[in-house]
Amino acid sequence: MSKKKTEIKDEEKKEKKEPEQEEKAEEEINPLEKELSDTKDQLLRVTAEYANFRKRSEKEKNESFAFATAKTVSEILSAIDNLERALSNEQEDYEGLKKGVQMTYDGLMASLEKLGVTAYGESGEQFDPNLHNAVMHVEDDNLESNVIIDVFQKGYKIKDKVVRPAMVKTAN
Repeated sequence: MSKKKTEIKDEEKKEKKEPEQEEKAEEEINPLEKELSDTKDQLLRVTAEYANFRKRSEKEKNESFAFATAKTVSEILSAIDNLERALSNEQEDYEGLKKGVQMTYDGLMASLEKLGVTAYGESGEQFDPNLHNAVMHVEDDNLESNVIIDVFQKGYKIKDKVVRPAMVKTAN
């Protein structure tokens, strides 16, 4: 019986060692599982933050566009009002009509200036293909090379960005 007791005690020791080994194995796995879980959680948070950032950026872009459009429209509304008044006038006064159109034009140009838009393209300027669109060309020995001699349509730019190139006639 002593042999059996010894065997039983050995088995009990093995059983006690196995849970200890399992605990150690769990301790080794748990930090890895915890790290994996933390990494997954962090990834989900970053993904959610990025999605929110994208939505917020899109909303801000749309709001900025709407604000810029409203500002532009409000700047030209006074010119539209002046044109409506001129069209509703029943008098056949050419000079009065011409004066009203000139005032409307001046108002529109002032509005464009407030918005940072500048007109360019004058006779005598040097031709620049980045700013001008040459639609005609003449040979004249009395004029300099690549000089603008006539402007069919003024160009407009905002700061350094061309909104519309000037349509010009060049010489030589």
